[in-house]
Amino acid sequence: MCSVLSPTSPAAKWLGFVMAIWVQAIAGNNYTFSNYSDALKSLMLLTQLQLNNLSVAKDVGKAFGIVSGLASDHVPTSLILIIGAVEGLVGYGAQWLVVSQRIRPLPYWQMCLFLCLGGNSTTWMNTAVLVTCMRNFKHNQGPVSGILKGFLGLSTAIFTDLSAALFSGSPSAFLLTLALIPAVICLAAALFLRQTPLPTSNDDPTEPRAFHFLNAVAISTAVYLLLFDLAGVHGRIISVIFAVGLIFLLTIPLLVPLYYVLSGSGSGLDNEAGVSASEPLLEESVKEVTEDGGARRRPVIGEDHTMVEAVRTVDFWVLFGSFLCGVGTGMCVLNNLGQMGRALGYSEVSIFVSLTSIWGFFGRIVSGVASEHYIRKSAMPRPLWNAVSQILMAAGFLAMAVAFPGSLYVGSVVVGICYGVRLAVTVPVASELFGLKYFGLMYNILILNLPLGSFLFSGLLAGYLYDAQAMGSAGGSNTCIGPHCYRLVYVIMALACMVGFGLDVVLAVRMRGVYLKIHMDKKYKNRAGGSNQILK
Repeated sequence: MCSVLSPTSPAAKWLGFVMAIWVQAIAGNNYTFSNYSDALKSLMLLTQLQLNNLSVAKDVGKAFGIVSGLASDHVPTSLILIIGAVEGLVGYGAQWLVVSQRIRPLPYWQMCLFLCLGGNSTTWMNTAVLVTCMRNFKHNQGPVSGILKGFLGLSTAIFTDLSAALFSGSPSAFLLTLALIPAVICLAAALFLRQTPLPTSNDDPTEPRAFHFLNAVAISTAVYLLLFDLAGVHGRIISVIFAVGLIFLLTIPLLVPLYYVLSGSGSGLDNEAGVSASEPLLEESVKEVTEDGGARRRPVIGEDHTMVEAVRTVDFWVLFGSFLCGVGTGMCVLNNLGQMGRALGYSEVSIFVSLTSIWGFFGRIVSGVASEHYIRKSAMPRPLWNAVSQILMAAGFLAMAVAFPGSLYVGSVVVGICYGVRLAVTVPVASELFGLKYFGLMYNILILNLPLGSFLFSGLLAGYLYDAQAMGSAGGSNTCIGPHCYRLVYVIMALACMVGFGLDVVLAVRMRGVYLKIHMDKKYKNRAGGSNQILK
């Protein structure tokens, strides 16, 4: 039993992955701003531009994720999680004190600081789980990214629906859950999530089955949340039953490490050394780097790059630009859903926040699994999934601009799916381009697109255009009512998505050789694994 539960055992690795799922299930607090933005706006007497700049301050916190990226190569995963827990507790705790009116509204700059701190907390959580799990499951990066990013997408719906069920949608109670629950989960995960060395000779044949099971659990959770949203108003008893059922669903992934414990799996180090954090994605490539006597030449696509080497490549800036077009426009919608709904006459807008979260989950989970499948089957470049998502997102924005009945429902679903695809697919694309050795820093450099996109599309574009429409309305108030309020914003964002589509196609063409190598490598390992089974 001791060997089964040792830090190097498969059971320990999968227990760490379950803890990572739980961290991601509570780490999407950055996407919930629309649920309490109106309370901040009324308490602090803000204009829409000032409110949007508060949301930008929240996203600017992610710009400091570079620090967590640097730390990921030098400090334990547990310390990274603890830092994230403390930052979230302080950042969202201060907002709770203001919204619950336990203290007087803080000066605007101080609120910006606390929102920034809360936003930065998620970068420590995400870096800890993504870097560790991508290294632990090196040959299944697509499913790993899809599942983790899927639960991250669901976290907004989890918080929103739990708050609506237990606290009647109270903004102050909602902020209290954002402060406390992530802190508790991160402290628990700090005990179990760690990088676990495993054999490198062949893929573990049980891993795909475990990922299929976890995908089924994730989809069941998403459907459960969706049904709760579509059911309308709920009584107290139904709400409590819903909360208990949701917690039960989130505990089901523990069956995976329990299976490995009961099956008596060993330490996982039967024949070979474990996976190194610096082990390259394509083993053959790295030999070429040092065969000239140790002098390092410039790495090519698929080999480990330092950050300096990566930013000197065209591929990095193509990926960076396409990511900006996708997540920047998506962040604008997520930050402004409350005002977008009220502009169209909806009094209750939490349904749109929840729909975006749930359908964002489906985009993440399906794209992670499907992109991995088609690499194995036909060497299909993963960036093509991003290209398709950009086209669909542009169509969603145009539907919202037309403002036909129900267009915001359609737009919330489409934008949620495409935003989820973009986040889930870009993570493994970055590792396949530049390797895993400096992945923590690389990931957080790319995440700079979240605050940058939020500032450009939400703070500047949506903020200025909305206030201009509001001032032009009768009475010149700071509130705009009507489909015209965001129409030009939607059209401009649709054009930005088309630019992103072009960049993704360029990247897919440039990476064809990488995916052909990955395809052949997986094909060879599958044949080798099958031969070994026959011999046994």
